[in-house]
Amino acid sequence: MLMFIIRRLVQTVPVIIGVTFVVFFIMQLVPGDPAVLLAGEGASKDTIEAIREQLGLNRPLYVQYFDYLMNLANGDFGVSLKNSQPVLDEILVRLPITLELALFSILITIVLGMGAGIISAVKPYSMQDVGVMLVALIGISLPSFWFGLMLMYFFSVKLQILPVAGWDSLLHVILPALTLGAGGAAIVARMTRSSMLDVIRQDYIRTARAKGLRERLIIYKHALRNALIPVITVVGLQFGALLGGTVLVESIFAINGLGRMIVDAIRMRDLPMVQGGVLFASLIFVIVNLFVDVFYRFFNKRIELN
Repeated sequence: MLMFIIRRLVQTVPVIIGVTFVVFFIMQLVPGDPAVLLAGEGASKDTIEAIREQLGLNRPLYVQYFDYLMNLANGDFGVSLKNSQPVLDEILVRLPITLELALFSILITIVLGMGAGIISAVKPYSMQDVGVMLVALIGISLPSFWFGLMLMYFFSVKLQILPVAGWDSLLHVILPALTLGAGGAAIVARMTRSSMLDVIRQDYIRTARAKGLRERLIIYKHALRNALIPVITVVGLQFGALLGGTVLVESIFAINGLGRMIVDAIRMRDLPMVQGGVLFASLIFVIVNLFVDVFYRFFNKRIELN
């Protein structure tokens, strides 16, 4: 197990380097010059060139990228072009907010998704199965930004029972977490139903029923445990999707998290901030995938990690 974890961590190095490479050169295609944005409208050419030289933007791109990698290896994520603050400090302030939002959202995804999938699989092709899958289909189809705005309008504007924006209390978590988690819950529900149906048809489930075991025990101890492997995979992938979704949801609900920071940095062409934000998001996704692989072994002892 330990060697498996070490190997996976080593394998993340080229992944992270690839992320920095892609983000760096994509940012070069974004219209606008950071030096012009920093100098402001009406700045002279000499002022703009001085800023470019100060930031090292007049050097060849490959030199800028190589210097960035060297600084990154030394733990230096650079300085924000917008506010001249260390990128790492800005990220560490906002990262916990995004992680809280993602964790609450994945909790909603797991509870609603697996619960709905189990209910649907217990009585396949019944009215409750059709109803649950219809709701799941609607959940997959709805754009998250539209769903978030509708939740905001209904619960914050009309009913006035939940705050419309911010991140100051547990009440502020409900709407953005539900916005993020609803779509994932629909996907998990469909996967849980499919996996449970495959397991329920197995001979050992028929044997358990023939022995007179309670149906609840059969479903939750025998069927669900063996049906969890593909569900865990989907949940892991959904966590990565949630991290990407925070960019939109944090902007809608005015949450000062990592996603909103990346959006603001892209507008300002603040390359160090964009690089740092995407890098941390990628690291979190890689770590989550590692935990998913470990959970495989936990739920099924026959799986070998190598």
